[in-house]
This record gives sequence, C-alpha cells and structure tokens, in this order.
Amino acid sequence: MNFLAHSFLTFSDGQIVGQFLEDVIRNKDRFSFPKEMQKGITLHRAIDTFTDSHPAISEAKKIFSPLVRLYSGAFIDVSMDYFLANDPKIFSSKTLKNHSEKVYRILNENIEWFPENFKKMLFHMEKDDWLYNYRNDWGIEFSMKNVLRKAKYLDGNIPVFEAFLKNKNELQECYDVFFPELKAYCENLDYVFKS
Repeated sequence: MNFLAHSFLTFSDGQIVGQFLEDVIRNKDRFSFPKEMQKGITLHRAIDTFTDSHPAISEAKKIFSPLVRLYSGAFIDVSMDYFLANDPKIFSSKTLKNHSEKVYRILNENIEWFPENFKKMLFHMEKDDWLYNYRNDWGIEFSMKNVLRKAKYLDGNIPVFEAFLKNKNELQECYDVFFPELKAYCENLDYVFKS
C-alpha cells in the first residue's frame, strides 16, 4: 500500500509516524523508537505482507507487469490509494482533507525521528497535498511518474498511467474485494497490539 492507506490504517498518532518510518529506516534500528512508533513499523510490515499475498492484488499486478515487471506492486499501491481516496464509505472530500492535514501535522511534530531525505519529501508532500490529491486522476498520474522517476531500471515514458485509466474498472473491482479484508485484518492486529 501507498502513503494514504498506510496513514489511514493506524490506531494512534505514534503508529502514523511508525508507518512512515518503516520506509526510511534500517531494519536493525526499528527497536530504537518509542513503543507506538514500533507498532506502526510492525503494522506497516504486516500490511505489506498481507497485500503481497492477496489474490486480488496478484490479479491486479497483471495489469502493470507487462510494462514494469517486478515494479508492478508499486503501481498497484498507488492505484489502491486512488480508490481509497474516492471510497464514499470511508472518505468524503472534507474528511479526506481533514485526514491529510492531520497526517502532515503529526509527521511535522515528530520530524526529529526522520532522516533528511524524508524531511525534504514531506515538505513537497504537504505543499502539493499528495494525500488529498490521490483522489484526482492527475494526482495519481503525478505519483506514478514519481515512481517511474525513482525506479532504477524503468524508462520514464512507460505508459503506466494510461494502463491505469484503461483498466480502472478492473482495478476498482480488485480494491472492492481487497481493501475491506485488509482493513479487517488491521483491526484484528490492533486487538493483538492491545492484548
């Protein structure tokens, strides 16, 4: 999953921080953070494991794999954030905006835990309101181009966004099957965290 899903599937401010830390820390450092952040790191890993093994996600990857091979998962993650941002059972425009602003605030309040490269990224994330703008086609296009730009072995002109648009209905069906199961899985993990 991408930034929006990881920030949404949390149960405390500290877990939000941990969800973002997971992508930017060394594995051996994960126990050097406060407990709630460690839970967020663990939650992030559990979400990724669940996602990678889900049949609907395996099916969805087939849309992008002819274009980007092993990078297909990264484009599925971005795609799922689009459908989450537009899921009327979860977000209205106002509640998505509120969620986005809350995440930026929490990350900024805990910025000392993050490396410099994340601080730079957060500045752009907040300035361009990535989390909120995942609800727009152009926001997803921007995000997909960003993934292409960062990927070592991919040409920046691969038409992944066009594949997203062409297969939007199929991707929506995958989201509709997958995300409620992921959400229930995370809620069960929160119960485990509390026990």
